[in-house]
Amino acid sequence: MHRNDTALLVIDLQPDFMPGGALPCAEGDAIVPGIAALLAARRYATVVATQDWHPADHASFASRHAGHSPFETIELHGHPQTLWPDHCVQGSTGAALHPQVDWNRADLILRKGSNRQVDSYSAFRENVGPDGGRPATGLAGWLRERGIAEVHVCGLARDYCVLWSAQDAVEAGFRVGFHWDLTRPVDAGNDAATRQALAAAGIAVL
Repeated sequence: MHRNDTALLVIDLQPDFMPGGALPCAEGDAIVPGIAALLAARRYATVVATQDWHPADHASFASRHAGHSPFETIELHGHPQTLWPDHCVQGSTGAALHPQVDWNRADLILRKGSNRQVDSYSAFRENVGPDGGRPATGLAGWLRERGIAEVHVCGLARDYCVLWSAQDAVEAGFRVGFHWDLTRPVDAGNDAATRQALAAAGIAVL
C-alpha cells in the first residue's frame, strides 16, 4: 500500500490510442490489464483518470487545416502544434474510458481537450492558448486539498500526455514517479528523449 499522500494518475486510457483506434500507440492495449490490476489492488488511496474529450472541429485535427496531413507541425498560437488524426471526439466509442478497467475506483475523472482552440496534453494545464498562457485544469489544487504530495503517472501516450502531465506535476510542486512499463508511446523513437526529459525533471522511473 502506498502512503496516503500518493495519488495515481491514469492518463487517457481510451480505445482511440490503442491498436485499431484513430491515433494508436503500438501495444497501447497491453498496459490495460496492469493498470486494471493496480486499481483493483487499491494500492493508491486517490486515483485520478483523465479523458481526452475533443469537439469534432478541434484545432489540433489535421482535418481542420486545408493542405495539411496528420503528424505535420504547424504554428498555433505562436507555438509548434502537431496535427493529429481526428480522435477522442466527444461521445464517440474511441473516446470512452477503456471498459476493462473498473473506473468506480477513480475518485475523479478529468476531461481535457474540450476547448476547440487549444490542445491539452497535460492533466494539469492546457497547451498554450491564444493569450499565450497555459490555463490550469484545477487538478493541482484538488490533489493538495486531499493531502497529496506525490503522484505516480501511467497511461497513454508516454511521449506526450503522460510526459507532459509528469513534468507539470513537478512544476506544481509534487514528487513524481513514472510507471514506464504501464505507458506506451505514439512514437517509440521518442523513448530516449522521454527518458532524458524525466531525468532532467527529477522524475523517478518506477
